[in-house]
Amino acid sequence: MKKTNFNIEKAKASVLFIINNIGETDLLKIFKILYFAERNHLAKYGRFILNDDYVAMKNGPVPSKLYDLFKIVRGDLPKQESYNDFVNAFEVKDRYIVSALEKPDFDELSKSNIVCIEDAIRDNYSLTFEELSSKSHQYAWNNANRDDYMNFLDIATEGGANEEMIKYIIENKENSQLVVA
Repeated sequence: MKKTNFNIEKAKASVLFIINNIGETDLLKIFKILYFAERNHLAKYGRFILNDDYVAMKNGPVPSKLYDLFKIVRGDLPKQESYNDFVNAFEVKDRYIVSALEKPDFDELSKSNIVCIEDAIRDNYSLTFEELSSKSHQYAWNNANRDDYMNFLDIATEGGANEEMIKYIIENKENSQLVVA
């Protein structure tokens, strides 16, 4: 199920926050740390951090729009002027190793965003590629078709959202789709 309103500024700040905490690292580690942070944030607060769509890829959940931005950074997709601020904040070596070229803008991240990202860093920083991949192959990933979007309610359920929170997430999703004439 696809969402809208991807927040590129939060995405940039979140990735810079991760890299500034753990140092240069690979895309898989960044994506998995973000997935676990977002899963827990959704289950606890009823909303994602980046509002990206996660795709159930071979090695686990991947944030779709964020991955496309890193494809631009590494030169796989053509540069677009509207993404220059993001693209210029990172360097990619050997196709997958990401370095930060600036510090995160903490004005873009709420306290709950920071706590969930810090928790995900602490819980996943030392895991290997294989361990992270395996750890992310849980309920939401298993319920999705390979290379297809993961259901946000499955992600919330996997993160421990109770029935009341699931109802809140559904209502919030419905309200965000209302069009005011």
